[in-house]
Order: sequence, then structure tokens, then C-alpha cells
Amino acid sequence: MTEESIKEQALSLLRQIIAIPSYSGDEELLSRFLENWLREKDFIVNRKNNNIWVESFVDESYPKLLLNSHMDTIKVVAGWTRDPFIAEEEESRIYGLGSSDAGGSLVSLVFAFLHLAGLKDRKYNLILLISAEEENSGPNGINTALEQMGKIDLALVGEPTELEMAICERGLVVIDCLASGKSGHVAHQSGDNAIYKAVSDIEMIRKLKFDKSSELLGDVQVEVTQIEAGYQHNVVPDECRFVLDVRTNELYSNEEVVEILKKYISSEIVPRSFRLKSSAIDPEHPLVKKAVEMNVNTFGSRTMSDQALIPAPSVKIGPGRSALSHQPDEYIVKDDIIKAIELYISLLQKFEF
Repeated sequence: MTEESIKEQALSLLRQIIAIPSYSGDEELLSRFLENWLREKDFIVNRKNNNIWVESFVDESYPKLLLNSHMDTIKVVAGWTRDPFIAEEEESRIYGLGSSDAGGSLVSLVFAFLHLAGLKDRKYNLILLISAEEENSGPNGINTALEQMGKIDLALVGEPTELEMAICERGLVVIDCLASGKSGHVAHQSGDNAIYKAVSDIEMIRKLKFDKSSELLGDVQVEVTQIEAGYQHNVVPDECRFVLDVRTNELYSNEEVVEILKKYISSEIVPRSFRLKSSAIDPEHPLVKKAVEMNVNTFGSRTMSDQALIPAPSVKIGPGRSALSHQPDEYIVKDDIIKAIELYISLLQKFEF
């Protein structure tokens, strides 16, 4: 196929993807469409929930390289001036919900996979996984597919990075906090106000600085994002609940960060999950070194992806701008898709572990 033919086929697939609503947790229609599309290319398609994957194995003894991007989107936000489910083209851009996050990466990885699957001199086995529930970190997302695959040796995750390579990314822990006091009548100045205890803890959190700062990801960030207390103006509240959004770097596990917080605040703290971990790959890994040799810039990503759930060394790279994610009138530059396909192929066609 010519470059122009590949580009048109990739854009055609992207247009069809945009036209099928695929909100996180509700990807059935798009998942079935992509399953059928890949079957028409003569691949055996595996499925778990709404996650689908195809394999190209050369030798069972070879390491496994995973290509991954997600099919789901957030719900339509306010401010769209175009129909988010019509792939509207204007000059060099194609607009639509999920066009950048992560439709552009998805179609680029699909066409890179089609090329790489035809190379029988590869020194690795290849899996293309199109995952669901990435945007809401849902229970039926990539983790359920990975459970079926056995050991993965390396993963390349397609997300909008302007074709730069993220070699580490932040993790996330959401923590529910409860400050406890004793209720009483305001007029009698009785009781023990839980709000004051929460405020004291929140002030401590504002001042807290973790010792280890990452060269690429910076400090661990802790933000209070929600607070709730009281049910009546003349009653001293005996409980005050607040939520912490904690963005970890690769120098701390999520569990370590929670234990440190427990030492500094008196409120009860309950993490919702430890599963969204910070990830990092050795800068001396062969794939990173090859990218650097190709003048691909490397960086640390402050945004999260399915990298957090992949138990293998991984990188994140794809067309599109992260700043456009979750924004109205999301778009991707059409030529960046062919650039991404070419970059993926150049990185991987002669790659050796």
C-alpha cells in the first residue's frame, strides 16, 4: 500500500470510530465494530468484556510486546460547537469526540500492527490490545484482558503525546478522610467541632513536602478536592469528610505515600485503591535508547493512562496533544496519524530486546 492509501484507510477508520459513541463503561457497539473490522483482516480476535486483542506470534519462546490504546471516551462536555459524533474535517484537522484521546493513537497502532504482523523476521511476538474503561479506570478494563495473556515483556501505549515518548508517568491514589468530633449546641459552645480538626489536617497537608523528588515527574502532589460537614446551622458537626487526590511519582509506591500521610494527620484515612501506580522504564532500555537515537524526545508524563495497570516496562507515545483531551472541539492533525504509523514502525520493525 502507498503512504496515501494507508493514510486514507486510517482516517476512514477514525471517522467510523468517532461516529460510534463509546463512553467509558459503555463501549459495546464500538467494541463489536472493531472486532468485526479486525476479523475482516483475517485475524482471530480475542475478547474479554469490551476489550479486544489480536496476536501475531513468530516463536512461542520469544518475548511478548504489547501495543495498546483505548477505545472509550469521556462524556461530551459543555462548549462543543460541532457535532462530537461527526468527523468534521477542516483544513489539516479532523474534529470529533475521541479524535485525539485516543482515536488517533488507536488507528495509528492498528495500521502499524498490520505492517509489523507481516514481518516474519521479528525477534518478538506481538499483541495489539484495544482496551475499554480507561477513562474511568473501571473494573472491566485492561486488567481483565491482561489476565488472559500471561507475561508481557514490554508495552507501548498509544496516547496523545505529540509523538514524544513518556518514559514515566504519575500514579494516583484517591483517599477518603474523616475527622471526628462531638456534636453539641452552638449556643452553649458545647461539642467538639470536627471541621476545625479537618482544617488543621488540611493545613498540615498544604505544608507537607515529600523527601524524594523525581527528576522527570517532580514532587508527590496532594490536593484536597472535596469537603463535606454539618447538617444544621446551630449544631456543632461531629464529622467532617474530605477527599485527597494524590499524584505519586515513581520514587514512592502508593502504599508508602498513604503510610506517610497517616503519620502527619489525625483524621481517619481510607484509600479507595492502590491499583493506579506510577510507572517508569529504565532510560537504558533498548526501546528508549532507540527512540533517543531517532531524536525522539523523552519526558515524564503528569497524566495517567493504562500504563498504570500494565505489569511490564512500558512507554507512552502517540499523535495528538494531551492538552486537547477532555476539551470541547477536540481534534487531531491528519498528517500526524501517518507520522505516528511511520514512527511506530521505525521503532519496532528491527527492534530486539
